[in-house]
Amino acid sequence: MRAFLAPALPPARLAVLRVCVYLFAIVHTQRIANDPLAHADVPASLYTPTLLRDWAQLPAAGQTYMQVLQVVLVASALVAATGRFPRLAGWVCFLAVLDWQTNNFAYGKVDHDSFALIAALAVLPTVGRASWRRWRPEDGDERVGWALRAVQMAVVASYFLAALAKFRYGGPGWANGAIFSWAFSRRGSELALELAAVPYFLKIGQWVLLLAELSSPAMLWLRGRWIWLAVGFWVSFHLVTYVVIGIHFMALAVCLVAFLPVERAGELVAAVRAPRAARAAQPADEAGHASATR
Repeated sequence: MRAFLAPALPPARLAVLRVCVYLFAIVHTQRIANDPLAHADVPASLYTPTLLRDWAQLPAAGQTYMQVLQVVLVASALVAATGRFPRLAGWVCFLAVLDWQTNNFAYGKVDHDSFALIAALAVLPTVGRASWRRWRPEDGDERVGWALRAVQMAVVASYFLAALAKFRYGGPGWANGAIFSWAFSRRGSELALELAAVPYFLKIGQWVLLLAELSSPAMLWLRGRWIWLAVGFWVSFHLVTYVVIGIHFMALAVCLVAFLPVERAGELVAAVRAPRAARAAQPADEAGHASATR
């Protein structure tokens, strides 16, 4: 169980995820469509606190509060992305994003793709420093493995629980329903209208999505080319969703980096540098050999 939940993985993998998550946290929380800064200008009666804000007795945030929070969020994310003060900056960024998002969700729609992002922000500070230069297997650290596994499980939960929600609210016949047709007619692009005209395309798409979400836990065990194919499938799905109906799940897509053995890039760099280092060292060796001969 320990080997599964906390495998010893190179810190370089976490360093890559750290940059992706913190930089995207800035972009994700500044989207105009979900900007909580505007919520200070609407009636307080529209504020319905989420469970966490209700438990903490947090009122609707005012304009000044949100502006200060925005500065804190961006500054802490930029510092954490550099790897400096990873714990302090990381915890500040996590709390800022959590405050920002729960206030945002208190006005209606809750974006389930934000779960993986918030989970990533919660576990990244627990590791501390993670160097890009430590990419070898012998540099493996269980703290890194645990943080990456936690993000992976959050991603899988987002997909798998979405499938359970379809059964909960749509019943066993969800995949044979008309949810894609409704979405395409409501906010579909020109490409969506063309795809909708293809016989059985939408129904097949619904079945593919449902089966993919139900099988998403298998990603926790996939390795090699299979995990690349699985991540590629989900990235392609999110891209098509954005092109067809204008909805993106970028917060979830960014966290898919946690599945990829990106530290292998260090091996490629080392393989490229090795011949150069050998050629650079050869003249010096030959000069030393000639001197010794004389």
